[in-house]
Amino acid sequence: MKKNYFVFIQALLITIVIFIIGFYIGITVEGGHMNQINDYYTQSETSLVDILSLNNMIGSHTVSCSQLVNSDRTLLDKVYAEAQLLDQYNQPGQITNDLQYLHTKYDALRTYLWINSINIKKECNQSNFSTVVYLYYNNETDLTKKAEQNVWSKLLLDIKNENPDIALIPIAMDSNLTSLDTLTAKFNITSYPAVIVNEKAVFYSIPKKSEIASLINASSSQ
Repeated sequence: MKKNYFVFIQALLITIVIFIIGFYIGITVEGGHMNQINDYYTQSETSLVDILSLNNMIGSHTVSCSQLVNSDRTLLDKVYAEAQLLDQYNQPGQITNDLQYLHTKYDALRTYLWINSINIKKECNQSNFSTVVYLYYNNETDLTKKAEQNVWSKLLLDIKNENPDIALIPIAMDSNLTSLDTLTAKFNITSYPAVIVNEKAVFYSIPKKSEIASLINASSSQ
């Protein structure tokens, strides 16, 4: 009886040690991911300040609209690539909430870049600058909705790969951003996920790829 008791204690101690080691490794890995994304985000913030400076030059004839559009689109593509990496790290079962906080920071940055893109279109009359905004719930729990969002993500990535000049802007609606809520209110969106193409057409159900592509092409030909 006493022997079984010591065997049980040994097994328990080994389990606790393995758990502590695994927990420590998990935190270390997440910390490394967070530092990497934080570095990317800092670089993106620097690029954003650069674009803000360019915006202030509109009308001064020191910067062209094409330069402004290219800078804005380049930063949007950079932020999109970084956010894809963040989504790979930000999986269920993570130990800390730091990656979720970083996701919210990126959503705020993308919201501002969307607003900036709208202003560029107005100021520069850039009808050939196409934006595709994908609004979804990052913490969606409904399995059907999650599957739908996965299909949307793959479809929009295909469209982006086939039309590299478009700005693809995914933003999580559950980031609780006042600016985002205010901006999307004018579209009277009834459900999510939803996709807004060039601030004109809103899609709720998944269409054929050609339907979105035709709107992009129509804008580019104007």
